[in-house]
Amino acid sequence: MARLTKRAVDAAKPRGRDWIIFDDDLPGFGLRVFASGKKSYLIQYRVPGGTRRYTIGLHGKFTPERARIRAAKLLAHVAEGGDPSKERAEARKAATIGDLADLYLAEGPAEKANKKLSSWRADESNIRRHILPLLGGRLATSLTQADVAKFQAAVASGRTATDEKTGFRGRAIVKGGKGTAARSLAVLAAMLQFGVGRGLLPANPAKGVEPYKAEKRERFLSEMEVARLADALAEMEEDRTLNPTAAAAIRLLLLTGCRKGEILGLRWEWFDDEQGCLRLPDSKSGAKVVPLAAAAQEILAELPHISDWVLPAARGDGHFVGLGKLWEKVRRRAKLDGLRVHDLRHSFASFAVADGTTLYLVGKILGHRQTRSTEVYAHLRDDMVRGATERTGARIAAAMKGEKDGGTVVELRRQN
Repeated sequence: MARLTKRAVDAAKPRGRDWIIFDDDLPGFGLRVFASGKKSYLIQYRVPGGTRRYTIGLHGKFTPERARIRAAKLLAHVAEGGDPSKERAEARKAATIGDLADLYLAEGPAEKANKKLSSWRADESNIRRHILPLLGGRLATSLTQADVAKFQAAVASGRTATDEKTGFRGRAIVKGGKGTAARSLAVLAAMLQFGVGRGLLPANPAKGVEPYKAEKRERFLSEMEVARLADALAEMEEDRTLNPTAAAAIRLLLLTGCRKGEILGLRWEWFDDEQGCLRLPDSKSGAKVVPLAAAAQEILAELPHISDWVLPAARGDGHFVGLGKLWEKVRRRAKLDGLRVHDLRHSFASFAVADGTTLYLVGKILGHRQTRSTEVYAHLRDDMVRGATERTGARIAAAMKGEKDGGTVVELRRQN
């Protein structure tokens, strides 16, 4: 082969084992073709004691010409007495947790193709707000299991809590707690395991650290509380302390069981008014169809079509994002202490269970991929069974005493 060009690289096929094509124009520059079909650029050079190879990067991240330029610089460095492989190994030993975080966020998505972009954003947030402030400057190889355990305890105690402005209208309130600590530990553990896979760490120091169990924050609205919430929305719309967009968002959240992001980011093209459903191309659990009750369809039918977004922002081209502060006002007006926006989703599910809907169907409506996500509502079904048992038992006990609604039990004779 005279030269590694894009055509030559694309034409190189796997052979059931790894093999290497070397470039004739730049001696030492080559392409490794893996049995899996992946391809990476490398250089091969001699040092006292033998021959070494240094991987430049995967084909796709590097074009043949870009890899050639990098190879030429590396080979020139070798000619001056350098040893790229040895230098890389030494640099890895000196890598900090901050360096590992940068590498994980830059190259991790390519290794975990099925992990959603929203999950990577959540990882990045945990890294930036919790991991880097506490561990960013530490050498990755110096981290111990005890250090990881202390990290989780520090996050839980609120060491990384903050309240910061994130833009013109944005605000990030970061709190501690066991739930936040457990999620941060999970991200740290995944990042450290990535480092093990890349040869940066001999082992994962997060293994064996027991994550905290977050306190359950289940909150379900009763029928009376739903009525108070509805009254508060109507009153606040009437006295103009709540805009119609926010009111519609809250009503849709309660009537659909959708997540906040699914409703706030809803586009008109996803509303199938003929079939009475939402066809969401993406969500936390992937694409899903959300059936709509008549009341939800009526709300959507009454909203103006002034944007591609069902709930457009008051200013700009984006969707409505200011629900957080407004929700606090609504919650106080309705006297619903401690109720979160996400509890509207829980409440939808609780009403479905109370109406006799199976947990399987509730999971389908909510878009749960795994049944254990729906099992949080199992105790509601158990409560219904217990309630029915109590009522039935009371009636039987009354009958045994010859009582019936405070009166006497009358025997009914069967007519022939």
